[in-house]
Amino acid sequence: MHQVTHEGTCQIKGKQTTIIAVEFDGGVVIGSDSRVSAGEAVVNRVFNKLAPVHEKILCALSGSAADAQAMADMVHYYMEVHSVEMGAPPLVLAAANLVKGISYKYKEEMLAHLIVAGWDQKNGGQVFGTLGGMITRQPFAIGGSGSTYIYGYVDSVFKPGMSKEQCEKFAIHALSLAMGRDGSSGGVIYLVTVTKDGTTETIISGDSIPRFYDL
Repeated sequence: MHQVTHEGTCQIKGKQTTIIAVEFDGGVVIGSDSRVSAGEAVVNRVFNKLAPVHEKILCALSGSAADAQAMADMVHYYMEVHSVEMGAPPLVLAAANLVKGISYKYKEEMLAHLIVAGWDQKNGGQVFGTLGGMITRQPFAIGGSGSTYIYGYVDSVFKPGMSKEQCEKFAIHALSLAMGRDGSSGGVIYLVTVTKDGTTETIISGDSIPRFYDL
């Protein structure tokens, strides 16, 4: 296991990515690839697209890399203020509603699609898909250019009631399949598991990434 670090703002237009989040009883798994592209060029091979917005809430970023990270930074700020005002950790739904509001307000200026996932005391593990000022709670969500290659896989493999370990395996396999087929997704796999006890962060790289013919 490696320590995950978050890089500074990336001023690159990067629609190309694959992100995923999955609920399980007791938490969520959220993951992404790490490639950032500008046209045909790979400008960052190991960019971390999982942005924490509070202790147990994260956003998976896709769209314009700069816009998505700016949106996550705004949500992080408001979540910190909100938790101080409430005197308690924020709800995952509060973060999702913030993303929804910012997405709608700046829909003409910002090109970003965020998946919000995390754990709170009220509702446990939750995954929210957000797009264009709309939010929907889902048992799992995928996004980015690589997601178009794996809809059949995730729809056929996902089963309600999967364990934490099964969800981690599901996310890793989905990401590795997308990275194998989508030329704009690649690099390493960033994976974060969130439960009431905190977050566990993992980087999967090199030969540790499953190949599609081994799944």
